[in-house]
Amino acid sequence: MRPPRPAAQPRSLTEGPVMKTLILFSVPTLGSNLLQSLNGSVNSIWVGRLLGEAALAATANANIVMFLVFAAVFGFGMAATVKMGQAFGAGQMDQARRTFGTAMGLCVILAALVAGIGWVMAPALLRLLATPGEAFPLALTYLRVIFIAIPGAMASVMLAMGLRGAGDAKTPFLFMGLSVVLDIAFNPLLIAGIGPFPRLGIAGSALATALAGYLSLLAQIVYVYARDLPLRLRGAELSYLIPRRVELGYILGKGLPMGAQMLLVSSAGIVVIGLVNREGLLAAAAYGASLQLWTYLQMPAMAISAAASAMAAQAIGAGLSDRIDQITRAGIIVNVLLTGAMTALLLTFDRSALVLFLGPDSPAVPLARHIQLLASWSFIIFGVTIVLFGTMRAGGVVIAPLIVLAIGLFPARLGFYYALRGSLGQDALWLSFPFGSLVAVLLAIAAYRRKGWREKARAILPERAAKESQADGETAGRFKPEL
Repeated sequence: MRPPRPAAQPRSLTEGPVMKTLILFSVPTLGSNLLQSLNGSVNSIWVGRLLGEAALAATANANIVMFLVFAAVFGFGMAATVKMGQAFGAGQMDQARRTFGTAMGLCVILAALVAGIGWVMAPALLRLLATPGEAFPLALTYLRVIFIAIPGAMASVMLAMGLRGAGDAKTPFLFMGLSVVLDIAFNPLLIAGIGPFPRLGIAGSALATALAGYLSLLAQIVYVYARDLPLRLRGAELSYLIPRRVELGYILGKGLPMGAQMLLVSSAGIVVIGLVNREGLLAAAAYGASLQLWTYLQMPAMAISAAASAMAAQAIGAGLSDRIDQITRAGIIVNVLLTGAMTALLLTFDRSALVLFLGPDSPAVPLARHIQLLASWSFIIFGVTIVLFGTMRAGGVVIAPLIVLAIGLFPARLGFYYALRGSLGQDALWLSFPFGSLVAVLLAIAAYRRKGWREKARAILPERAAKESQADGETAGRFKPEL
């Protein structure tokens, strides 16, 4: 009889050179993000080419709403990832599984509720965005079908974040690749009704995304159990999927401010979309195409921030909090080099990229190129802010990043726009991006340099030990969040 496969162990991120570990861990995460962005871009190409500019503007409006929905529960996943990383760093496998189970159960329940409410509220949301009349019915159809995909998409995100907290960035990358291949393949088939598939128009694009998401989630779950990866739940551990008060205390306490950060970003995006829509369909289409390219510029910083957060969380759990500054420096250097290179590449070949979405003869192409020139480089600056937030998040700091984002995205960005709209015209809107990013990074640096949060990070292990000594017989470690 063949002996059972030994259970896979979480990968330690606390050993070896910091820069090398950060890069190796960031690459699969960056690959996952790039694949996801590529997926959205290819789908937008299909929509724009097969259905026209109004349909492309519709998907841009609908996608902003979807980002808002994801933000509402995404913070809980980030909070759980931090606590799981600390537990893995301390060698507490059961605690990590308890946290993962509670986070997964909570996110799926919330996602199901949001999907139902979103279906009903979709028209009101699009009216709030001042969606152009030509695009409104298309956006409504697209958005309502996409809402069906939310529970599966959130479960996939939570599973991927949990695996990364365990030091495994490869598995999420593999199954993101599967999802992208399926989505890209289904899109033209369902939009145009090729072969045995029905012709569904813009609803087909949304349905393709939903089908790809659920199929790849099922395949990933099978893979996790077949490989016996660290976060699999078996037997009595399946009860961890019922949210428990102890884990909920941390996930809600930290996750709400983290989710609020995402909500700030998405609400700022909604405000900008509303301002752009008031400039007319041409500006809406140009901005929608620009957003597709900007997703690529954001990806390096998001991947590096996630890697830095996972590394710092494991370092804190292992009692190596002095390693945090090394992780932060490495993250900033890699972000500036990589995001800077991607920005230069984008600005060099922007026309070739933009015509993929708008067509070579679209009057929106020159305006989209102008937007790129004025605003794209701001993502280099904003990436530094995101990396700083990543390491601070690992130490439980959630309020300072929230305040920084609130100031950078609203008083700074909108204040710049309204103050200079009369003299700069439409350009005030595009230049408000770099101005807001500059304000945010200066405030983030000031917050990071404060020493108080490092002392709290060093106290996490003693505090957890004290909680364990008072526990009610459970083996899982606990610690009270400091908000």
